[in-house]
Amino acid sequence: MNPAELSMILMAVAAGAMMPIQAGVNSTLALQTHSSLMAAMVSFVIGSIALIGIVLAMRLPMPGIGALKAAPWWSWTGGLLGAFFVAASVILVPKLGAATMMATFLAGQLTASVVLDHFGWATFPQHDLSLGRVAGVLLLFAGVFLIRRY
Repeated sequence: MNPAELSMILMAVAAGAMMPIQAGVNSTLALQTHSSLMAAMVSFVIGSIALIGIVLAMRLPMPGIGALKAAPWWSWTGGLLGAFFVAASVILVPKLGAATMMATFLAGQLTASVVLDHFGWATFPQHDLSLGRVAGVLLLFAGVFLIRRY
């Protein structure tokens, strides 16, 4: 593995590690605000402010209106998908716990990922569905069962 690949793997591991931490932080905020949805909204507002600051600090050029119009309709749904994920994590983490919630999320993520890869949807490179990939997903669901049960 070359250094660039290693740094990307480490970044992915770090991002993955942040997910249950974010769920716990947002769940704590939900307790204080008495609303899971309010906590999710506050999380998105703070995240948006942080991203605006980063974009401004990096002096990234604004895309032209033509580029924005040329984007497929579904490319605009990322924020909605993120809002659903954050709201679901805030609602689920106090009921399921971090391990069960994240294992279940991971099983759902991998299920969707093998479908996306198989069909090459949403600009993903196409990778055929295989017995090994199906077995990997099934093992993840077995892991969910074991984590929840024990």
